[in-house]
Amino acid sequence: MASRTTIITLKLSFLLSFLLLVSVLSVRVRGSIPPTCKRIECPTHDVIEVGHGYEIRHYHNSTLWMSTSPIQNISLVQATRTGFRRLFDYIQGKNNYKQKIEMTAPVITEVSPGDGPFCESSFVVSFFVPKENQANPPPAKGLHVQRWNSVYVAARQFGGYVNDSNVGVEAAALRARIAGTSWSRAIDKSHKDGRASVYTVAQYNDPLEYDHRVNEIWFLFDMESERHAM
Repeated sequence: MASRTTIITLKLSFLLSFLLLVSVLSVRVRGSIPPTCKRIECPTHDVIEVGHGYEIRHYHNSTLWMSTSPIQNISLVQATRTGFRRLFDYIQGKNNYKQKIEMTAPVITEVSPGDGPFCESSFVVSFFVPKENQANPPPAKGLHVQRWNSVYVAARQFGGYVNDSNVGVEAAALRARIAGTSWSRAIDKSHKDGRASVYTVAQYNDPLEYDHRVNEIWFLFDMESERHAM
């Protein structure tokens, strides 16, 4: 009887371990590849670590963005809408080459919060330039190119629609998840000089899509300064 009980216990233990492994791998896949990126081009990256409620990524120097000038507004939603209209006109051919460009994902908005609840914040909205256009991206008035040489990102995914209330909550949740890690120290060093509260909101879906929406909060940082400090 004791031997049979031992065998049953071992089988249950193995089953639980297997289910836990499947669960972890499922979270890894869902966290790394938003469904939109199976349909349109997204920037490539290496996943460095999958933590509880966050992911650490490394984006390489093939990551190029077309960005707006800073937009002053009290609303992220309104600022992103304004910036996206400019970028949508750009990919539709309103550029110096009159060239149409394929849609990509995500559209990102860098948020530099104001000093108070009723103060304007600064927002820069950016469109990921497809690889076939990166060698010679069409210039356009009011837009500029940003090329990432080697950027690390702490990312946190959340669903639904982005609004002015949930982005701050999600950014705070990401900060709490990585607190005390080496990633947090690297972020603090990269976000000095008054940029401690800067974060980026990445949106992967068309505004008319209501199902399977994926958004992310990003903290961009540089690991080189951390390596030098070591």
